[in-house]
Amino acid sequence: MEGNFDVEIIERDDRSARFLVRGATPAFANGIRRAMLADVPTLSIDSVRFIENSSVMFNEQLALRLGLVPLSTPEDYELGEDVTLALDVEGPATAYSGDLVSSDEQVEPADRNVPIIELKEGQRLELEADAVLDVGREHAKHQGGVAVGYRHLVRVNIEGDREEFADEEANIVRGVVETDEGELVLTDEFDHDLTNRYPGKELRLEDVPDAFVFHVETDGSMTASELVDRAAASLGDRARELEDAVAL
Repeated sequence: MEGNFDVEIIERDDRSARFLVRGATPAFANGIRRAMLADVPTLSIDSVRFIENSSVMFNEQLALRLGLVPLSTPEDYELGEDVTLALDVEGPATAYSGDLVSSDEQVEPADRNVPIIELKEGQRLELEADAVLDVGREHAKHQGGVAVGYRHLVRVNIEGDREEFADEEANIVRGVVETDEGELVLTDEFDHDLTNRYPGKELRLEDVPDAFVFHVETDGSMTASELVDRAAASLGDRARELEDAVAL
C-alpha cells in the first residue's frame, strides 16, 4: 500500500494476517475491507458437464459442492477467463477436491482434502467443469476473503494503583492493544482480560485516532498478502476510472 500510511505486520501466515495501519480514515478502512470482499476476483467452478453420475446425489447438488471448492487464482487471469477441470473417480472410494485435474498447472484446489461424495461399489462420477474468474459482488463463491474485518487500535493507559479494597472486575478487550510504552500486544496473550496483564491497576482505554487493526483470512485461493495487495490496487483502479470519467 502506498500513501501516507504506516503499516506494521503483527502476525502473518499464508492464509491469515493481522496488521496495523496508521494514518487511515474510517472511510479508507471500510473501503479496503469492502474491496477485499467484493472487488478481488477469484476462480470458481461455474458450470459442470456430467459424463457419468451413478452416485446417489443429483447433478445439481454435486455442481453446488464443486462451486464451493476454493481454487488457486493466478494474478495474470482476466475477468471472465476460464479454465477446465476434470474429475473421474470410481467406487468404492471418496471423491475429493484433490481428484480434480486442471488444464492449467497454475490452477488447483486450494485444499485437496475437501470431500465431494462417497461412491459405493459400482458407482462412478466423471465430469468436466469450467471455472470462471469473477468478483465477490457478483457471487459470494468468488470471495477470496472468508473473514475480513478491522477495528480501532485501543491504547491502554495506566492511571495508577487500584484502591486497596476495590473489587477487581474483568476488563475484556479483543484483538490488539497498544501499551503506554507503545508496544503492540495480542490480547490472547493475557486471555483477553486486561486485569491479567495489569493486576491491581486502574486503567483507561482510548481509541487511537486514525489507527486500525485489520484481521484477514482467505479461502486459500491466494495468500492474505496477495488479497490485501489486490484490494488496494483495485481501489486505485476505480479512483483512476472516476478521474478519467470526470475529465471527459
